[in-house]
Amino acid sequence: MASDPQPLFPKLARDALSQRIAQMLTEAIVSGRLKPGDRVSESAIAREMGVSRAPVREAGRLLESAGLLVSQANRGFFVRTINADDLDQIYELRLCIERESAARLVRVGGVPGVVAELHRQLDKMTGWSTDGQVIHQIAADLQFHRLVVEKSGNRRFLAVFDTLASEIQASTALIERVFDDPHKIARNHLLIIDALETGDQDEARAAMDYHIGVAREAVVGHFRVLEAGHPAPPPRPVP
Repeated sequence: MASDPQPLFPKLARDALSQRIAQMLTEAIVSGRLKPGDRVSESAIAREMGVSRAPVREAGRLLESAGLLVSQANRGFFVRTINADDLDQIYELRLCIERESAARLVRVGGVPGVVAELHRQLDKMTGWSTDGQVIHQIAADLQFHRLVVEKSGNRRFLAVFDTLASEIQASTALIERVFDDPHKIARNHLLIIDALETGDQDEARAAMDYHIGVAREAVVGHFRVLEAGHPAPPPRPVP
């Protein structure tokens, strides 16, 4: 008799199931075990993990909101099709918008009114990172960057940022898995706040360039390796 195929996922205990399933699915996507376009079968995953379909469905919804999965009527969830070139262009556009948003925020004198809010988002990111709650950390990270764009006062920047929101969330989820220290990633947002508080537009631009540029290099490079058919590289240390 043929042996049963090796399951993709281990069985889980019944605490915080949807969050844990979402994290495991994220790791499977980023490592290339689940590939762009693959169907994420609720029944198959539930059977492999020894859980009901309900927490798997909820995990799918969480990852849909994070931009990693898409749902199709009467067909369920699928891994979002995204490649290295897509990611590179997302980061390039983010750099254009967020670099100039940071500079504009300084120029219009909006920094004092937003610093407390940015620190609150930073605290949320750090807290969620400590607890291993990746989905919530992604949401807090997105809101941090959105605040910079929103408070810059350029409505066109904000409209484009909001259009990109699901793709930004997806790329943020990838950052959490490519780098080896999500907690440190959260703290690195402090560099942006510090640069904004200098009151120097060039300092603000440089901080955003560095912050997004490092992520761009790592995530896009990671996906180029996967697309070449090589195993996923180990997580990178955070600079």
